[in-house]
Amino acid sequence: MDKFQQLRKKHKEFIYEGYEINKDSFVFHFKIDEYSFDPKWSFSPYLIENAPNKKLLDYAVFSLGMSELISYWKCACPPVVKINCGALNNEQVKWWKKLYYNGLGEFFYRNGIKTDMESFMTIIPRCESIPKFDDNNVGNGFLIPVGGGKDSVVTLELLKEYKDKNACYILNPRGATLSCAHTAEYRDNQIVGVKRTIDKQLLALNNAGYLNGHTPISSVIAFSSWIFAYCGGKKYIALSNESSANESNISGTSINHQYSKSTEFEADFRFYTRAYFSPFPEYFSMLRPWSEWQITKRFVNYAKYFPVFQSCNVGSKTDTWCASCAKCLYVFIMLAAFLPDDELIKIFGKNMLEKAEYRDLFNGLVYQDFNKPFECVGTKEEINLALHKAAEKRETQGLPLLLREYKNSDEWKKAPKNLDDFFDEENFVPKELLSLLK
Repeated sequence: MDKFQQLRKKHKEFIYEGYEINKDSFVFHFKIDEYSFDPKWSFSPYLIENAPNKKLLDYAVFSLGMSELISYWKCACPPVVKINCGALNNEQVKWWKKLYYNGLGEFFYRNGIKTDMESFMTIIPRCESIPKFDDNNVGNGFLIPVGGGKDSVVTLELLKEYKDKNACYILNPRGATLSCAHTAEYRDNQIVGVKRTIDKQLLALNNAGYLNGHTPISSVIAFSSWIFAYCGGKKYIALSNESSANESNISGTSINHQYSKSTEFEADFRFYTRAYFSPFPEYFSMLRPWSEWQITKRFVNYAKYFPVFQSCNVGSKTDTWCASCAKCLYVFIMLAAFLPDDELIKIFGKNMLEKAEYRDLFNGLVYQDFNKPFECVGTKEEINLALHKAAEKRETQGLPLLLREYKNSDEWKKAPKNLDDFFDEENFVPKELLSLLK
């Protein structure tokens, strides 16, 4: 019997026991047998005190707990999930199961778990009589989630004419995220900083051999950003997820590290908030029509962000690029299509394309015969285009090692597609903003 089955046999139930809404925090209470988890969200008191409808806020916070619980459920994967503190109808139960199952695709794959959407979990709510809210609040301005990378920088710049009515949403603020907001000239009182604390019991169980892996964190950002946008009177939540986020990581499967950044999840979340919360604030991705190629091409015009932007997960705690992971190599390659080596070395500390030890990372990013890394990276089509442009830019100065090897490969012989005019029509960008993208 594998670990997945062993843990499910040992721990048969996961219980969402309750949640607290305090003036400066949300606390959620989950339980698996003798193990209790009490993750906490902390924020400034003013951020929720002006909620137009307190009952709607209560239900939205309950729903944030629904998005949070999957991080704790996955350690033992109990077959039954009991919701003892809120109502869900049958349609909502199916909605959550879809999110959990698809959002855990990478987790299942990397842990060798064989399961299906029907059997992996049974959700039992306390009741099915869900509340209805008559809320006509529309609001104004944008709440812009800022992660510190080039994508959210481009959204900040695209929406700068609305800056006086906007706010930046930063989960677990750090140097890079705050610096990007400040560089975009947002004042401290326009920054919604929220701290999310993981319960240490989960970390202890992981260290003891319980299951661990990727969860759909962007769904947590979706529900939390909706709460703070609603309480802050914003009309829109402007994400920075691009068309490329829809691509799977494992060829021939739907396993997607970025599932909760996909168009499919975006459409599902928009349905959920309209059906069970309120029409506004409206959640959409400003960059969905664009490819990562176009986003990078726009980003390099904003040199003032070069010293402060950072999207490496490994180096996030120290606000540095580790310059040793697939995410760093990916960003390096995309920027290399536009920036000279000396500028890249200022950002990353080294020329990553000169290092033979990154050959495996390079292969996963570039070649069709290799699986795409489990990172938030663009498509192989985009990366190959960037490599061709990077080679053209350096043809008179000599190419770095990995670029030389690439130029001798069969992949090089394929003419890359021009993505300058790419436009993904499957998007939810408000009509009045489309002119900023076309």
